[in-house]
Amino acid sequence: MRRDGFIRQGDDGAVLTHCIRSGLSATAATTLAAAVCGKIETGSAMMPINAVSHILWGDEASDQDDASLRYTITGLLLNSAAVTSWAAVHDTLLRRRRRNGLSLIEAMLGGVCVSGLAFFTDYFFVPKRFTPGFEKCLSNSSLFVIYAALAAGLGANDVLNVLTTSKQTTRL
Repeated sequence: MRRDGFIRQGDDGAVLTHCIRSGLSATAATTLAAAVCGKIETGSAMMPINAVSHILWGDEASDQDDASLRYTITGLLLNSAAVTSWAAVHDTLLRRRRRNGLSLIEAMLGGVCVSGLAFFTDYFFVPKRFTPGFEKCLSNSSLFVIYAALAAGLGANDVLNVLTTSKQTTRL
C-alpha cells in the first residue's frame, strides 16, 4: 500500500488489509446500530445480535434477550462474516477507481451502493433462513439505521483516505 493509503495494482496484501479494515469498521458500525436499535425497541441490546444466529439455531434465536455464548457469539461471528464479505464486494468494485484517487462523493457513494445491494440481497434474494435476522425483532426504521451504518462503515476508510490525502495536498 502506498503511503497515501491507496492501493497499487498487484499489492494483494494491501488489498486484503483494506478489506479487513473495511469489514471491521462496518461490523462495528452495524453491531452498534443493531444494539442501540434493539435497546430502544425491545429493551435488549442483545436481542437483534442474537437474532442473527437464527441461521444456525432457528427462530428461537430472535427471542433471546440476554448475552450468551450460543446466540450472541454466534450472531456476532455470522454478522462479522457477512459484513466482511460485503466489504470484499465494496473493495473489489472500487479498487480500480481507488488507484486513480476517489473523490469524497465517490468514497461515500460506494458504501451507500453496496449497502443497498446488501439490503436487496438479504431481503429479496436469499432464503429466509439466511436473512440477517434483524427483521425478526426490529422495525423497518431500525433496518434502515443498520444499513445506513453499514454504508458508513464500508465507506469510512475511503473517506478518511480522501480527507487525509486532500489535507496533505493542501499543505504542499
